[in-house]
Amino acid sequence: MSDSELKALALRLRLKIVETIFQAGASHIGSNLSCADIISVLFGTILKFDASQPEWPDRDRFILSKGHAAVVMYSVLAEMGYIPGDALTQYSKNGSTLLGHISHHVPGVELSTGSLGHGLPVGIGMALAAKADKKPHRTYILLSDGEMDEGSNWEAILFAGFHKLSNLIAIIDYNKIQSYGSVKDVLDLEPLAQKLSNFNWQTYEVDGHDITGLRQTFSQLSTKDSKPTAVICHTVKGKGISFMENNLAWHYQNPTGDQYAAAILELSAK
Repeated sequence: MSDSELKALALRLRLKIVETIFQAGASHIGSNLSCADIISVLFGTILKFDASQPEWPDRDRFILSKGHAAVVMYSVLAEMGYIPGDALTQYSKNGSTLLGHISHHVPGVELSTGSLGHGLPVGIGMALAAKADKKPHRTYILLSDGEMDEGSNWEAILFAGFHKLSNLIAIIDYNKIQSYGSVKDVLDLEPLAQKLSNFNWQTYEVDGHDITGLRQTFSQLSTKDSKPTAVICHTVKGKGISFMENNLAWHYQNPTGDQYAAAILELSAK
C-alpha cells in the first residue's frame, strides 16, 4: 500500500473502533486508537501473510500483547479478509469468538492475550524455534507501555538479547498513559531506549502516528543483524478524537450517544 492508502486504512480502523466499542458498551477505546497507525502499516505493507491460509507456515507471526486493544486487531483482520466485515457486530457478545480481549479462536490471531506480560515471552519462543529451524519468517509483538512494568517482559528481553534473536521485533505503543495514571507517575520507564540497548537490543524511536516514518523504520529492519529489535512508537492515547486524546478517562470509559456522534463526525471530517 502507498502512504495515502495506509492513512485511509488507519482512518477506517478508527471509525470501526469507535462504532464497535460504542455498540458493545465496551472499554479501552483510547488504547485501540493509539495503535491504529502502527497496525495499519504492519498489515498494510510490512507483514508477510495470506488471509486465505491463516496457518501458512511461512507467515510472519504477529502477537497483540496488549490484548485489551482487541478491536483494532479484529478491525484490521476484517479489512484484510480474515473475517467477514459484519463479524464486528458480534464483538464482546455472549457466544461470540470476538472476545473483549483478543482470542486465538479468531483466524489471524496467534495468541490469546490480555493478562499483560505474556505476549513477548511467547513471541520469543516462536522466534527461537524459527531460528533453530532456519525458517525465514519474523515474529512481531506489539506491547503497551504500561505492560512494560511486568517483570516477565524484562526477563524475556534479557533472554532475547543473549540469544541474538534477530528475527524478533518488539513494538512498544508508548502513549504515556496506563490504566491508573501516567506511566511516568506509576512506574517511570525512562530511559527506555537506553535500557533496551543495554540488554543487547537494537533500538529505534519513531512517531507512532507518522505513517511514512513507521513504514521506513519497519522496512529497514534486517535479520542480518545479530540483535533483536525494539521499535519505541511515541503515540497519543485516544489519537484522532480531540476530546479523548491524552485523557486517562478513555482507558475505560465508553462514549455516550452524543460523544459517539461527535467522535464519528470528527473522524469523518479528516
